[in-house]
Amino acid sequence: MDRRLDPNRIAEVIARSKADIIALHELDVGRKRTGGVDQAHTIATLLNMDAHFHPTLHVQEERYGDAILTALPTRLVRAGPLPSVGETRGAIWLEVRTWHRVNVINTHLGLRARDRMQQLATLLGEEWMGSAAFGALPAIICGDLNAVASSSVYRRLAQRFKDAQLLAGRKPRPTFSSRFPILRLDHIFVSKEFGVAASDISIDRLARRASDHLPLMVELDLHAPEGLDALARCGGSLCAQPAY
Repeated sequence: MDRRLDPNRIAEVIARSKADIIALHELDVGRKRTGGVDQAHTIATLLNMDAHFHPTLHVQEERYGDAILTALPTRLVRAGPLPSVGETRGAIWLEVRTWHRVNVINTHLGLRARDRMQQLATLLGEEWMGSAAFGALPAIICGDLNAVASSSVYRRLAQRFKDAQLLAGRKPRPTFSSRFPILRLDHIFVSKEFGVAASDISIDRLARRASDHLPLMVELDLHAPEGLDALARCGGSLCAQPAY
């Protein structure tokens, strides 16, 4: 990370992954510190995708938050704040259509363990993952959880969903910091309908310079429900890439 906030570099890293769904965090939209650029829209445009941005901070015309990018058909289900002390946190939930509808949630949890537990409790509640609408479809939950695998947040989420890095059959790799990666803070969890064909962390020079987190990329297979041709499955990539 060279502290130069360049959406073009972020887009180049993502383009190399050929991901279909991208989760981004810490994006600036209309902020003076980054020249007033709409980073979510800029990155999406460079990738020929649409951006679904949720601001966790909104002061006058300046916004800061998280986004999901994709060229696939989508429907915004919910976007909103999570209980926070200090820096505000939030989540965004899209229904994405491949050959089958899929729920995708992107979130960025807080720095304090107590906050993270409250935020996860909200996400597991009836307005988010505890809702009938969420449970009716295969699901992907991704983001910067600021939590390692030994944490209470990770263990609670792993009780219901599967860690995609573990399903890939390789030793999970850390994502933070990009210069000296020692912590696995960024995660992709999936529901039982998914298999994982591959998982990777990009560690090339461009990825290390573009962000303080390394991009986590997962290739997912969506298994056909009973009654459908067993060959009818989705082979696609999802990249969880913390932006800055």
